[in-house]
Amino acid sequence: METRKVQRLGPSTLAMTLPAKWAQEHHVEKGDEVSLRMGGKGTLTVLPESVQSEESEATIHAEGLNADALERAILSQYVLGRRIIHVESGPDETLPSSHINAVYNAETQLMGLGVVEETPDSIAIRCSVDPEDFTLDNLLERLESTGGTMRNEGVKALAHGNPDLAQRALNRERQANKIFVLLLRLIFTSYQNPNLARAVGLDDGFPLIAYRSAAKNLELTADNAEDIAEIAMETDGHSLNVDTATMRRIREFTDDVDEMAELAVEAIVERDYDLACDVRERFAAVEDREQDILADLDELPNDEILRVREVLVSLQQTAQYAVRNAEIASNLALNEESGHVTIE
Repeated sequence: METRKVQRLGPSTLAMTLPAKWAQEHHVEKGDEVSLRMGGKGTLTVLPESVQSEESEATIHAEGLNADALERAILSQYVLGRRIIHVESGPDETLPSSHINAVYNAETQLMGLGVVEETPDSIAIRCSVDPEDFTLDNLLERLESTGGTMRNEGVKALAHGNPDLAQRALNRERQANKIFVLLLRLIFTSYQNPNLARAVGLDDGFPLIAYRSAAKNLELTADNAEDIAEIAMETDGHSLNVDTATMRRIREFTDDVDEMAELAVEAIVERDYDLACDVRERFAAVEDREQDILADLDELPNDEILRVREVLVSLQQTAQYAVRNAEIASNLALNEESGHVTIE
């Protein structure tokens, strides 16, 4: 850590020098303006003008990359907050059809991304997402709600033998992924530019790592719901071979998991330690539900038992992700003064 001595310039003005290396790296010279941001825990952040610009660009050199690698590179640049992404072929080459298709496939997967210019040897993509149009809390809630809707559609499909409901759940997976990747973009850009943290609903950047973990848990939850929907699509008759009472228990298990997942996100958003504790208590009540239902099953062929078990495992894993989010909520809640804690 580098230290600086504070000097007095006038009756009410204190000053310190900026490190020469930092100023050189960020092209800060005499007469330039920088922004100061006062954060929590006594922090003061100095921001050069270059960091505050949202018009960052990146060029991906497509030669040597296959279509899959190019698509992933575009996704990475999107997450890193680039406003414009250029995809260019090698010298004296044109972009092959596989690369062009990869660009347009990435465009359909990412919110606010669109091709703005195309030539035989290059494509320019622009992201029109404005961070001030979203908050991290709202996106977390949307991602949880999307995963919950998918989960319920998948379980209802199995209960009623309805492949249309299962397909509807599978169709929502792309929307869940768009929300997740947009969350990553806002988290990364807020980390790089603390001014954006307030725009996305945070007083400072401290919670960003917590939101990153919570977003991943919710993305995995949506994957669990997708697994249930795929079982419904692939099973003969699109339903589980269980009696009505067992199916009712599976649906009740689903309802309990839904409440846990929703409460865990609410605990994060509200910084509510009591809600986080409630989620843990609810998990204790369902912790053995998977094994209890399996133990009470009538004798079935192995493949049918396996399908029932896969559904129950997906629900159990979702409950565990809810507990992880409750732990994140606890950390955020206990970092602030409340009836439970005093911070000195």
